[in-house]
Amino acid sequence: MTIQAYHEASKHRPDSYADGPGYLDWASQPDPFRTFTGAPSTRLPLGGLRGRPGFGDIHSGSSEPAAPWGLSSLGAFLEHSLALSAWKALGRSRWSLRCNPSSGNLHPSEGYVVWPGSGDLLPGIYHYLSLDHSLERRAAPEDVRSWRAAFGEGGFLVGLSSIHWREAWKYGIRAYRYSQHDAGHALAALRYAAACLGWRLRLLPDWGDGEIETLLGLDRGSDFPGAEREQPDWLAWVGVGGVPPGARDSLLDAVSQCAWSGRANVLSPARREWAALESAAAAGRKPPTQESEETDSLETTLPPLGFANRDQLAGHLIRTRRSAVAFDGVTALSREGFFRVLDALLVRPGVPPFDALPFRPRIHLLVFVHRVMGIAPGLYWLPRSAGATERLLEACARDWLWSPVEGAPDHLPLIRLAFGDVRRTAKALSCGQDIAGDSSFSVGMLAEYGETLALGSWWYRRLFWEAGAVGQALYLWAEAEGLRGTGIGCFFDDEVHELIGLRGNAFQSLYHFTVGGAVEDGRLTTQEPYAHLETGAREAP
Repeated sequence: MTIQAYHEASKHRPDSYADGPGYLDWASQPDPFRTFTGAPSTRLPLGGLRGRPGFGDIHSGSSEPAAPWGLSSLGAFLEHSLALSAWKALGRSRWSLRCNPSSGNLHPSEGYVVWPGSGDLLPGIYHYLSLDHSLERRAAPEDVRSWRAAFGEGGFLVGLSSIHWREAWKYGIRAYRYSQHDAGHALAALRYAAACLGWRLRLLPDWGDGEIETLLGLDRGSDFPGAEREQPDWLAWVGVGGVPPGARDSLLDAVSQCAWSGRANVLSPARREWAALESAAAAGRKPPTQESEETDSLETTLPPLGFANRDQLAGHLIRTRRSAVAFDGVTALSREGFFRVLDALLVRPGVPPFDALPFRPRIHLLVFVHRVMGIAPGLYWLPRSAGATERLLEACARDWLWSPVEGAPDHLPLIRLAFGDVRRTAKALSCGQDIAGDSSFSVGMLAEYGETLALGSWWYRRLFWEAGAVGQALYLWAEAEGLRGTGIGCFFDDEVHELIGLRGNAFQSLYHFTVGGAVEDGRLTTQEPYAHLETGAREAP
């Protein structure tokens, strides 16, 4: 199966949803926490970002003073990206939430840190366990001097993998898509956390999947006896400068001499195999490459971002971000707030989260405006890179207004396609979900598809990563405006294309998102994320 064939097979249609389990087998529900038994564990400190910096500060384009490398700063970095953010409880049921959002709160992503040995943490390769906010040392280098030399003047690597079964348990073959969304959510979450510490984070596009597997120990079959295997996603450099020349070769040489420890836990007593997922993972594998950076965007320079309150603490927004489960159908966003949110989705050098991606934007937005003060309800288009509107015009068989939006900032290329009430349309396209129409606005993310996949099948994953990063930005900027957001993974792919009049495969819909006034479920209670560490109750309920 090619990656294009997988994409077609995993589309939802009004009369035929993508192949799924049909019901939830609670007896085989995967454990949301992977751990490596026998690996030495180091508990990370909590509370490293209390009181700094402001949400506006991390978007200024000039870095915060760089925090020194060590347990405290590394703990803050992970606490504000991949860590637990709260526990929710209803009766006897209790489940955790995390700073990085996930489809169905199922969390296929696993985080790894490749550490040089600076500060008070030993050199090695670590797996991050969010339940305990701890690092499990999977590998210890034998030649510490050579290991540290590979990192140059300062920095470390962070890697991500996915356990597709966690998503497939609920979503079937569409799980591969959702796992890639979540890899993008996590990448953006880590970039925001890095900015809070004055660090940069940049995806390393040249590494192949086989190399990432070797570095992170994912190819060590003896360490996963009977356990669910992890698929490599991406590797990123975290530091104040660029990745040192030759780091890839040096690290791969050094890892062959590491002493490994730990065995992966089994997440489910029984698993259903999905051949389409295996085929997609095989088709989307990336070889080692040499890629030049793509930097073109809509404008060479963009004005600074505006904020409703630039002094809002970034750490607080990150930790208190939640995915809305329902909207009130009443709350309207101000026109200025709407423009601020959309402006934050454009690429600015040195501004998180999109500077983490060394590619030009290929995700663009269909915007369904429902309740925005001073903006007429209707369908709008927001391109995020130069030439995207022209490409859409070439692929589009329908006539639209293509008119600029009055009062929009000059640099914000928001285009009106049609006036009218699009609430029912948005809801119908999103599998009939009320959240798409009861919000202030919702979006469908259109990807430049055909030409992008011609560059290599692994670009399929990168498109979803970018879509996930856009979703993460929408999550935080919605919170900054006093609203809530939520991602929508269930939508009718081809019906979205039919709405806009798309022909061929120049564009494909990959992700939906919605922002509005959230309705809280009063039955639920919220508990602190790490109170269980103080009581000694380490096991998840």
